[in-house]
Amino acid sequence: MTQGFPNDPRRDAGGDIPLARGDGVSLWRQIAQALERGIAEGSSPPGSRLPTEAALAAQHGVNRHTVRRALDSLALRGLIRIEQGRGSFVAEDVVDYRLGPRTRFSEVIRAQNREPEGRILWAREIPAEPAVAEALRLRPGRPVLAVERLGLADGRPVVVGLHHFVLPRLAGMEAHLLATGSITAALAACGVPDYRRVWTRLTAALPTPEEAEALQQARARPVMVAEALNADAEGRPIDYTLSRYAAGRVQIVIEDGAGSDT
Repeated sequence: MTQGFPNDPRRDAGGDIPLARGDGVSLWRQIAQALERGIAEGSSPPGSRLPTEAALAAQHGVNRHTVRRALDSLALRGLIRIEQGRGSFVAEDVVDYRLGPRTRFSEVIRAQNREPEGRILWAREIPAEPAVAEALRLRPGRPVLAVERLGLADGRPVVVGLHHFVLPRLAGMEAHLLATGSITAALAACGVPDYRRVWTRLTAALPTPEEAEALQQARARPVMVAEALNADAEGRPIDYTLSRYAAGRVQIVIEDGAGSDT
């Protein structure tokens, strides 16, 4: 059923508000407004699944392209998230992600009464590209361990990070990461019990198809990009990371000496 104001006089006997055709307001925009009202009123609560494109198209007597445009407009505004192959969902509360010198992903997520999870998407040795080599103080082409890790809060993807670990010093990282999914635990197992963020650069970009799929968001919605360098207690670089945060689900909070890990 189309969401609308409970006492709206335009409601028909079935409770729906019919689309106004020919009044200058496009049909897709009217559908988007109706869905937005449902979200604002709470009849479509955070995390709930919206009707399928086919169901909405049949309900409003329009084609699926019109419905898709309405859903895309809500996704671009961060009101819903579209998951490939699963459908559209009302956006949940935003995670406050605090960047500080010793921020740890699990601690940040647990501090907000959410359950953290880390999934290793892939790990392999690759030659260091110039930007990676410069950050880690290596010669270009030297091997580094590249690891892509997905960070989740209550099962929802919030960040995908591409880490570059110094070799051969951290040669055992891959096995420990696959066992625990934790960057901090794996570094400790490799003889790095503590580390700090040296610097962080924040920008914005459109996600790649792979990043959009991992973060379960539309490709047209930008992600926040954090380029960062971690070093051990002696100041030696150990990890150069590029993190993509789902902008609709994460709010970056900068602390003194800002930095983070994923």
